[in-house]
Amino acid sequence: MNYNAKGKAEVTYDAIVVGSGISGGFAAMELCKKGYKTLVLERGRMLKHGEYPTAGLDPWDLSNQNRVTAEETAKHYFKQDRLNWWVREDHKHFINKDDEYPYDEVKRFDWIRGHHVGGRSLMWGRHCYRWSDIDFEANAKEGIAIDWPIRYKDIEPWYDYVETFVGVSGQKEGLKQVPDGKFLPPFPLNCAEQHMREAVAKVYPGRVVTPGRVANLSQYDPAVHKGSRGQCQTRNRCVRGCPYGAYFSSLSATLPVAEETGNLTIRANSIVHEIIFDKELGKASGVRVKDRETGEEIDFLARIIFCNASTVGTTAILLNSRSDEFPDGLDTSGELGHNMMDHHYGMGASGTLPGFEDTYYKGRRPGGFYIPRFRNIDKASQRTDYVRGFGYQGQAGRGNNIPQGVLGADLKKTIFEPGPYHISMTCFGELLPYHDNKMFLNFDKKDKHGMPIITFDASLRDNEMNMRADGVQCAIEMLEAAGCKDITSYNDATAPGACIHEMGTARMGKDPNTSVLNKWNQLHKVPNVFVTDGACMTSAGTQNPSITYMALTARAVDYAHKQVNDGKL
Repeated sequence: MNYNAKGKAEVTYDAIVVGSGISGGFAAMELCKKGYKTLVLERGRMLKHGEYPTAGLDPWDLSNQNRVTAEETAKHYFKQDRLNWWVREDHKHFINKDDEYPYDEVKRFDWIRGHHVGGRSLMWGRHCYRWSDIDFEANAKEGIAIDWPIRYKDIEPWYDYVETFVGVSGQKEGLKQVPDGKFLPPFPLNCAEQHMREAVAKVYPGRVVTPGRVANLSQYDPAVHKGSRGQCQTRNRCVRGCPYGAYFSSLSATLPVAEETGNLTIRANSIVHEIIFDKELGKASGVRVKDRETGEEIDFLARIIFCNASTVGTTAILLNSRSDEFPDGLDTSGELGHNMMDHHYGMGASGTLPGFEDTYYKGRRPGGFYIPRFRNIDKASQRTDYVRGFGYQGQAGRGNNIPQGVLGADLKKTIFEPGPYHISMTCFGELLPYHDNKMFLNFDKKDKHGMPIITFDASLRDNEMNMRADGVQCAIEMLEAAGCKDITSYNDATAPGACIHEMGTARMGKDPNTSVLNKWNQLHKVPNVFVTDGACMTSAGTQNPSITYMALTARAVDYAHKQVNDGKL
């Protein structure tokens, strides 16, 4: 063991959480509240709530119209630049540089990471939609991959629990494909979006335009929304970090609550290389860490370990945790690293909506509208050319007025008048859990911290391509139903990873021969190790997944605690 100079007691905790993002922060809070002395290991730098350098800047304060220079992009963001929209001046300090964190690709994979305390909980899109049994039963009904070991009833009370604390604004619609939750008042649709909702409902009754369900506090209750939080100011600068704590993040919510218990220790700059397996106990004894700044190697010990380093990070650690008992990583099913999923997008449509010239809107909402999945949810909506479905996120707004052939005083007058309403919508589709969509480690090639280089080999298939064509056509149909003119569409197939919803690679299941985790997110073969980030997912759904990760995390901590009390862990 690589103990530090102070001895074994100084590196021993009740629980260790690897990662401090969406699910890691929730795991830490739940463990600390139950009395566990908990160590959170974050491979990136220390960051605290409020340390958001661009949060108060106006557009004119940002250089190059908020664009990163071509020289800096070519040097540091050459892979992420393939997306052509992601890295910007106002949040580049939260994004890993490609040259400092290399990875290899058999097929293109757009891996977007942020290594700092809080992780991508500072940058997430904040959309929160429950899964339903349409999602949990799909694999079994269609004979795809393996069956989920849980159903909606297993996770429903944990959705209630998590949403109450997180604070999700939304509108109840009574839809079986996206069950209603514990909602704060929604950020309402503007007049153009409300018109679209009504017009689409008349022509396509199964297609519902609803306010986006986002983890922004439309109302703040300090007795419920604990931590360093406050009401949303509708600035729509969430990607920069919110000094008001108005959207849910580890820094503003879960980690402060965990810290208040006195049970939390956060160790930044701690790169977890592997989980240590004790063959005599038949359990993990701890984790092996390399200090990012000093290079020191330390073993931290704990009774319970939660892996929440994100889908790819967690699976890389599990694959690197090799021993005589587990020569291929901490699993024997052969599924570790496989079944890589994401949502695919890069398709949608937009158009100009005539009328409403005498109206405008107030503030910059943190979310626009959402159109839940309406394909393959019943016999009437069943398709023959693909399975599963897609949803949309979009918004309507009035852009700049760009007059043609106007000069002088008339030009000055007209450019201060808003242009017509414009509606845009982006389609998000489900990617099936193909076994040969995978990630693996190259043990002959190491990064500067001694970790094997991760290699990705994943792509979209015919099912996704057929789905994309339909998704674009449906978007056009809805804009036409709303009365839009000058409609344009696009279908530029993105690589996996681009949606930043990586899932799979350590899936849940009933059989240890075909899955890595059981129904409690517990490793089949190592019962004191839990995985509750995106790696655990058995299929991808169409919904943004983070609220499901949090619900699964709270559920798994509750189960682990009961197992400890029963003397089983």
